[in-house]
Amino acid sequence: MTALRRLTVMEVKLFLRDPAAIVMSLAFPMLLIVVLGVVMPGFRTPVAELAGLRPIDIYLPVVVALAVAGVAINSLPTTMAGYRERGVLRRMATTPVRPTKLLGAQLLVSVAATTLAVGLAVAAAAVAFRVPLPEHPVSFLGVFLLGGAATFTVGLLIAALASTGRAANAIGMLVYFPMLFFAGVWTPGPMMPETIRRLSDLTPLGALSQALQASWAGQAVRPLHLLVMVGYLAVVGALAARLFRWR
Repeated sequence: MTALRRLTVMEVKLFLRDPAAIVMSLAFPMLLIVVLGVVMPGFRTPVAELAGLRPIDIYLPVVVALAVAGVAINSLPTTMAGYRERGVLRRMATTPVRPTKLLGAQLLVSVAATTLAVGLAVAAAAVAFRVPLPEHPVSFLGVFLLGGAATFTVGLLIAALASTGRAANAIGMLVYFPMLFFAGVWTPGPMMPETIRRLSDLTPLGALSQALQASWAGQAVRPLHLLVMVGYLAVVGALAARLFRWR
């Protein structure tokens, strides 16, 4: 535990020394919701097709999913592949501190960064635009944890396949933007065409986004979305564990 604690502190310091990581991982979700709410007045106007809700009310769960993807798909794989490229993991394998400790520290920092990013975005929306908090907070938390874990397995798979930090970043971008599309960043789930929505149901971030929207509105989460997230967590997680290389 002492080694894990020290490595976690080190990872936090390295994270805080990277302004780009701070902006993209922590500030971007909050800034996005604020900018959309200020620049696009229509986001604050109730829409009959959305059962009288404002677009910003259904968009905040999408931003939560975006915050998860920002850390899981962009930051984590690039960092871990970079450690492999520089030989950090190989050298740690020769010491009493196993490389798994470094992975654990990186996961702890990533989870903390994701949680903080979500908290900032939700607080900004609640204060600036009076977006209500989730009606089913326990369900929301459970979906957030399950969907976050499923998305992180995708990031770990990228880290397992990429030989360098640059390669991990490139692969991450190729995965990141399609996932954002299906999560509803450009067209929120309730406003998607039926065919696109069905495809979105089968992606981890799309399932997470729509499950978050349901729990936020006080509705029951669809079993399909839960099954999709559990499936990614089990299958992709096992694949990432099998393929992950420390050298």
